[in-house]
Amino acid sequence: MRDDVAWLYRSLADRGLIVGSSGNVSGRLPDGMAITPSGCDPASDFALVDVSMDGAVAGSGTPSSEWALHAAVYRECPDAAFVVHTHADASTALACLGSGLPAFHYMVVQFGGADVRCAPYVTFGTVALAEVAAEAIRGRSACLLGNHGMIVCAASAPAALSRAVLLETLCRQYLLALAAGAPRLLTLDDAAAARDRFRTYGSQ
Repeated sequence: MRDDVAWLYRSLADRGLIVGSSGNVSGRLPDGMAITPSGCDPASDFALVDVSMDGAVAGSGTPSSEWALHAAVYRECPDAAFVVHTHADASTALACLGSGLPAFHYMVVQFGGADVRCAPYVTFGTVALAEVAAEAIRGRSACLLGNHGMIVCAASAPAALSRAVLLETLCRQYLLALAAGAPRLLTLDDAAAARDRFRTYGSQ
């Protein structure tokens, strides 16, 4: 699992979703999580930090300042084995508008509902941020953080990477649509039909 977290962190950087130390990744452990260290650059030779869901560090190292955010997502999303937090350009730009991602495109339903919610702005690295993020991601596999960035969670590292890339792509497309006019949004019936279609999409 630790190798998967390191692979995921570096893969996000390779795709431009993490720049410098502006992001963090974790993987669930039986008694907590292994998370990237504070101020970590994906290009460096870093060591993950084991931390409990209550913030107790096992061993050495300083965990990401957003460990409480990750812990809150694990509590809210019991099937999640990996959590990604980035400041990727398009998702952060949309979050800075205080806007969630509505169902302007059918792929939005891939995150578990008819939208991706945006949590209100709260100071980074705080329990208060963890609380609003948990509410925003409830029933979903992703959310935006107001004036901050994105979070996605998944059961595997490749799925977490795929979801982060998809969310960033959709946020960019939505911003392009907004720049051209008022996007047509799908109805709740449209979104439900798309979710039903995805249940068999790709099946042989």
